Amino acid sequence: MKTTHRTLAVIVALSLLCGSGFAQTAAEAPREVATVPTSHASVHMAAGSGSELLLMVPKGTVMPVLGRKGEWVQVRLNPELRKTSIVIRWYKNEDNGWMHDSTVVVSKAK
Repeated sequence: MKTTHRTLAVIVALSLLCGSGFAQTAAEAPREVATVPTSHASVHMAAGSGSELLLMVPKGTVMPVLGRKGEWVQVRLNPELRKTSIVIRWYKNEDNGWMHDSTVVVSKAK
């Protein structure tokens, strides 16, 4: 009986962990994109100006929007940004970041 409960708990935990990762798949087209209209815009690790700065992306950069939190826009980070942006903190595992909505123009994806 205890093994069944333990197995069920592991299955539930794995499905919750995997479920959050599969919510945004590569095959899923973004509904909105964020475009940088100024010379550079900050991308933070979390929603908030006190959050760690990851990079500064250049004017014209377009990134898929993943979500929003108040005045903050969550964007998908493409590995190519390491070459075209000013990297403040070398990111390895981060595949998304947060930008203040005053630093981007959000529009419907084409």
